[in-house]
Amino acid sequence: MGRELDGAEDVRVAGAQPPRGLESVTRHEELVRLLAEQFARADVSLRELQARADRAGGTRLPRATCADMLAGRRFPKKAVMVAFLRGCRVPEHRLPAWEQAWERVRIARLTDMAARAQAEAQAQLNALATASLPQPPARTETTPEEVSAHPGATREESPAHAGTAREESPAHAGTAREESSAHAETTPERPPRHAGTAREKPSAHTATTPENPSAHAGTTREKPAAPPEAPQKEPSASEIRDRRRPFLLAVLASLAAATLGLLVGSWIPRQTTPEPRTVVDDGRAFGPGGSSRFTVTIDPANTGVRLTRRLDAGIGAQRADITVNGAPAGTWQPLPVQHAYRWSDQSVELPPALSAGRRALTVVNTFVSSDQDFNEFLYTVEQQVGGGWKLADTLDVGPRHLDSEAAHDYGITGPQTFAGVQEFAYPPAGGSG
Repeated sequence: MGRELDGAEDVRVAGAQPPRGLESVTRHEELVRLLAEQFARADVSLRELQARADRAGGTRLPRATCADMLAGRRFPKKAVMVAFLRGCRVPEHRLPAWEQAWERVRIARLTDMAARAQAEAQAQLNALATASLPQPPARTETTPEEVSAHPGATREESPAHAGTAREESPAHAGTAREESSAHAETTPERPPRHAGTAREKPSAHTATTPENPSAHAGTTREKPAAPPEAPQKEPSASEIRDRRRPFLLAVLASLAAATLGLLVGSWIPRQTTPEPRTVVDDGRAFGPGGSSRFTVTIDPANTGVRLTRRLDAGIGAQRADITVNGAPAGTWQPLPVQHAYRWSDQSVELPPALSAGRRALTVVNTFVSSDQDFNEFLYTVEQQVGGGWKLADTLDVGPRHLDSEAAHDYGITGPQTFAGVQEFAYPPAGGSG
């Protein structure tokens, strides 16, 4: 087969077989370990990976991004990981297994994020529920100084509310009798009692001295006692639930929205633009008066043979005649010139009469026309056996695949115009190899 992202020798070393354990990867650290192993096998620098990605023209691979990915500091995008693996010479047919591993890791990460969001929401819920509980009223303690200064007030503010109520009735009655006598004595013969009361007030204050402590106490007893404060009612269980309900609803709504968003994002497939597939391969080309020759093996029971050639479609008007065992078998027709995606696979079905009952076919391609030359990088031979198409043989052309050329007796007659390596991309929707 052709070399994906460099020579076939490197492909067999770097990624011809899937890494052990790739099918069971579900954690980020497991994926990082396997990516690091591929990077070590490829024996390539981050600078070279970045340069290859730039030449391919697809997803870019900045060195800092690759370093963060290999260190596990950042979970990569799928396109970045695939470009990295192509730069590490991982074959194209192995990339789907890596993509599936990436998807499993992403789903696991989203599940963990949903669990963490749920735990944080539950913590907030508990905090809000605790804050909404009613607090007991603060108890005020009377200091000894206050007790000695106001003994009467202390007795009246004691928990015995019944005694306080009994003291209030005579006090109000006495006050009423005093007010009646005061009005009765207010006659022209006698001055009003209020005038005498006004004159007596300063002496009452001056009598409140250490030598006469009973004066202040008497004054206090004569005042009507203040009505007792109503005891605070403890909230019922239904009132507590009513207070908590807005907080509970808000937290539960936030939790449901976060969980739903994560689950929807993890399960709904995103529509993405297909990435172009970049391939690095070596090949050869010949010009006017030249031809190429090679031999492939097939099953004698075949009922048809298909020959497919990988070419650089950036060179236009390539045409060559095909013969099989000396008999005309078809023509490689010119293809439209491609500038962005220069790799193309062109197929020709050979006449069944030329392949039936044969074990080997000798194919010759003879130059007819081209804007520059006729190039060939890879030949695959498929055969129809039992009603289905199967791979029969493969020839990888190029100076880095001399063993494949020798096994198929490959050679060029006439002027050889190219022998080297090219790195192009297939169109996003097609191309094989």
